[in-house]
Amino acid sequence: MHVTAEHMRALRDCFKKVTDPRRAEGKRHRLEVVLAIAAAATLCGMRGYKAMADWAHALGPKARARFRCRVRNHQYLVPSESIIRNVLIRVDPGELWIKPSKTGMPHYGAVDESLAIDGKTMCNAVDAKGRQTHIMSVVGQQSAQCYTPKKWGPYQ
Repeated sequence: MHVTAEHMRALRDCFKKVTDPRRAEGKRHRLEVVLAIAAAATLCGMRGYKAMADWAHALGPKARARFRCRVRNHQYLVPSESIIRNVLIRVDPGELWIKPSKTGMPHYGAVDESLAIDGKTMCNAVDAKGRQTHIMSVVGQQSAQCYTPKKWGPYQ
């Protein structure tokens, strides 16, 4: 799946109200940044903490800036595998629920229904350069409404 600049900013904003379970000392990355990067990596097919960290380290400077990664010595830093792991095992899962808005885009808030997020890579939908097409959807489990059907062609 292709994560756009708008997605990067929106993901970060979705997690701003989540309570940070970490102690004050030693925090290197804001909680919403770590959660947004983990969510984006997962939407892009990464499975596991190492894959998420590798995905984050492969981000370019513009993408890191959009996620509002920490800056040190004029360089954007992304969370490491251990930071991603520690955040994901400590954060309260109940605070990570999202609710679809009237516009159909998910936003952080009280849960009216559970959402199922599913993505697929189309095996035989390959362009001349060997790049595949990806699809993703978010479906309300109670309403069976599809909120965000998306199709991404090969990466540019």
